[in-house]
Amino acid sequence: MDKYNKFRQDFPVFTYKNYTIEETADTIKIGYYFSVDGLAEFAPSWIFPKPADFTVDNDLTLERLAFSLGMAEAVSYWKATCSPVMRVECGELSTEQIQWWKKLYYLGLGEFFYINGITADVESFVDIQSHGKFRCTSAAERAPLTGCLVPIGGGKDSALTLETLTQAGMKCRCYAINSRKSISETVRAAGLEENALITAKRNFDRSLVELNKQGYLNGHTPFSSVVAFSAEITAYLNGLKYIVLSNEDSANESTVAGQDVNHQYSKSFEFEQDFHSYEEKHLGTGIYYFSFLRPLSEFQIAKMFVSHKKYPPVFRSCNLGSKVSPDIWCGDCPKCLFVALILSPFLSPVELSDIFGKDMLNDVNMENYFIELIGKSEHKPFECVGSIDEVNLAVSLAIEKILKNGGDMPYLFRTYIDMGMYQPELTEEKNREYCGKYSEINLLPDDFAAILKKEMERLL
Repeated sequence: MDKYNKFRQDFPVFTYKNYTIEETADTIKIGYYFSVDGLAEFAPSWIFPKPADFTVDNDLTLERLAFSLGMAEAVSYWKATCSPVMRVECGELSTEQIQWWKKLYYLGLGEFFYINGITADVESFVDIQSHGKFRCTSAAERAPLTGCLVPIGGGKDSALTLETLTQAGMKCRCYAINSRKSISETVRAAGLEENALITAKRNFDRSLVELNKQGYLNGHTPFSSVVAFSAEITAYLNGLKYIVLSNEDSANESTVAGQDVNHQYSKSFEFEQDFHSYEEKHLGTGIYYFSFLRPLSEFQIAKMFVSHKKYPPVFRSCNLGSKVSPDIWCGDCPKCLFVALILSPFLSPVELSDIFGKDMLNDVNMENYFIELIGKSEHKPFECVGSIDEVNLAVSLAIEKILKNGGDMPYLFRTYIDMGMYQPELTEEKNREYCGKYSEINLLPDDFAAILKKEMERLL
């Protein structure tokens, strides 16, 4: 907290100076210029593939999209000093928009504030000041929008979305930020052509890492908002009507018990609604942003996912492993353990070990993460993991399967039983409840809802 206050005093102004849009025959490059006045300057950039028939000439909508992606990027650099003023010298923000961005920053930085021991107030933690104007004055005429853009991260959720929609006959293209093997192999497993995948290149300014090494503030930011705005640009360039996310109902659960601190805030339904509203009011592309899996839990998704046998060998959900080429399961983090647990009722021990390259459930080093995932800690792991209830259901079902079929009980499951957590009398009831779950709190268009319900009926 002392460091937070000192940095705010020493560096009172963060500036979003400018953005540039450069067009070539087959790309659009967007450059951003930020600064912590008196400390550092940052110049991250993006490169988007451009269809041959697209031109950026005098396009106010593209200007708004490019500017907004910059606002989503800016918070990653702002957080180094948490300057009390963010001066925006390009683009335009109304009072309503400023409040929208403050809400996203504040709730999206909940984990950052918590980990760094910062007590921040939603009204006063940053004063966003708009001093710019857009260069264009009118939106370009574009052809009617059709088809879906499915962001792919290489994990089970987006694989399930892509498989379900393509099997239902939906016209889908895929979107990725930077290339990874698991992403391209997921697209290939879905039976799509190579050109179905649109990959944007994000160039992060590494000078921020050097500041972190010097002791400036670091922590989690709402990255899924970056995914949202960059996907909007990609959908706009390619004339696609729907951005189909794969965020589930479980993402709404707070990471810290009793507090409004959610590692997955920008994957929550609250953000989904807010983004949907922002798009309609302030971007006006006509693109419809929603999460296809929002009615479901992680437990249901895991059960549905494993029925598609072509994906378990290629999917990856490990954030640490994604930094290795080719991307891997690190086998040492809470995300790897969560995935192992949520899949454990539906796969054999050998199948699980084949995925992770080790026996996750017999690893004594995983015990602390296990305690967090089953809700016997102050907070869940600060990772994109499912709810405490569904983790407990998955563990109970896996234990029940071992007791019924025979075999050695893994170390973590023995620990669970010894803690008195295993309650077989409740397992069947919970299983029925989760398997039939369909949350009506969602933004699915009717035709997408019908596809999802049909798939649920077939598999569950």
